[in-house]
Amino acid sequence: MRDKTFCFYVFVFLLPCCLITACSSNDPVVLSGDNIICFGDSLTYGTGAAPNKSYPAQLSEMIGQPVINAGIPGNTTADGLKRLESDVLERSPRLVLITLGGNDMKNGIDKKIAFKNLKKIVEAIQAKRALVVLGGVKLLFWDRGYEEEYEKLAEETGIILIPNVLKGLIGHNDLMSDAIHPNAAGYEIMAKRFHKAIAPYL
Repeated sequence: MRDKTFCFYVFVFLLPCCLITACSSNDPVVLSGDNIICFGDSLTYGTGAAPNKSYPAQLSEMIGQPVINAGIPGNTTADGLKRLESDVLERSPRLVLITLGGNDMKNGIDKKIAFKNLKKIVEAIQAKRALVVLGGVKLLFWDRGYEEEYEKLAEETGIILIPNVLKGLIGHNDLMSDAIHPNAAGYEIMAKRFHKAIAPYL
């Protein structure tokens, strides 16, 4: 009888501890906000395709929900940081999909400056309790270590990283409108990659 009583108290004592450990190691992602916002440069805007064939437009069709396209061609990370408040933070973000860094890379901006800006953008969005998905860009002749910086940023901030949103597109004329920008078919592939990343959070 004593043994049974002892085992009962051990069970009662240890059970909450086990539950606390389990919860702390598998905390659910708690998101705030209402909107899915695609924030970035020409790859978000949809340069090279009709407006209804940009990746945000095609993503919206795939998930059956509105998606805000907040892409501006030519934007660098510094440009994105300047308009972050009005174009993202004030629009009740829930999921924010980013393509930024390609123009910094192409324009020869030091990677330390570019990723300092990107980190500020990411952390400001996370402070709103929104999920960030970052689409990395790999441009063969301009990279200069940007690829590693995307990975480092993801490790530091816990964001979801698509290492290279243009993987398998560049060099394929059936998927590209020019050397850097996809066409409608290419943007569909990008949309599918972002869809896969956000599917668990829809």
